[in-house]
Amino acid sequence: MAKESALDLSCDDFYVSLLFDEIENDENFSISDEKSAEELQFQEVIMNSTIFNQNTEAEGGAHEVGESSLSFCEICAERKESDEMFTIQTCSHIFCTDCISKHVATKIQENIHVVTCPGVACREILDFETCSSIVPKEVISRWDEMLCESLILASQKFYCPYKDCSAMLVNDSDEIIRESECPSCWRLFCAQCKVPWHCGVECVEFQQLNSDERDREDLMVRELAKAKEWTRCPYCKFFVEKTEGCLHMTCRCGSQFCYKCGVIWTIHHAC
Repeated sequence: MAKESALDLSCDDFYVSLLFDEIENDENFSISDEKSAEELQFQEVIMNSTIFNQNTEAEGGAHEVGESSLSFCEICAERKESDEMFTIQTCSHIFCTDCISKHVATKIQENIHVVTCPGVACREILDFETCSSIVPKEVISRWDEMLCESLILASQKFYCPYKDCSAMLVNDSDEIIRESECPSCWRLFCAQCKVPWHCGVECVEFQQLNSDERDREDLMVRELAKAKEWTRCPYCKFFVEKTEGCLHMTCRCGSQFCYKCGVIWTIHHAC
């Protein structure tokens, strides 16, 4: 019966230890019982080892439970707490809030208003409202503007022609007012030609000008020439002023033309 108790691994180690001490102190203990004593001693070692292993497993289990509360971000490859993670509802991909914030900021900087999930081969779209709590305010503000602009038809959309402004403008009327004012920089521009206001030059005439003749200074010279009644050489486009003499003009480039109508001079010309 003592042997069966010694083989029961669930036995309390304190009980086994007392039993072994009692046998050792017994004056009537005989050598014939030596084998049973050795088995009891061996059982005590096994019991102590079992308890140690159970404690180690318990500690390891607790450690694993602690680690399981962390989530893995596929972008930065770090484990973070659940309150530092962001779940994309449409595809259930999970990334840390820092990486999602940087991802959105990069796309907005590239003028991409439809921001998709950074997951590999995932095309699900990130929700603006959901991201607004983790993305910097300046990025959210720009993203909001881009989303609003995307709702406007391309045919209604144009931009302030002044390069240091470039504010987006909307033509939501069939009536085009040529001389318009930018609501952002308060400068005048031509809504018909989409250029800074060309004072004194009609739109048809302006659109016939070469690209190197449309600057403000060039238009000012044209306006002055019109007021002084100067004529332009049909070849070199140089302005000529007649102070006296007939209408037959010879330009510095050698070409001949009529000062009044500006056409090439011929023997039979009559103006």
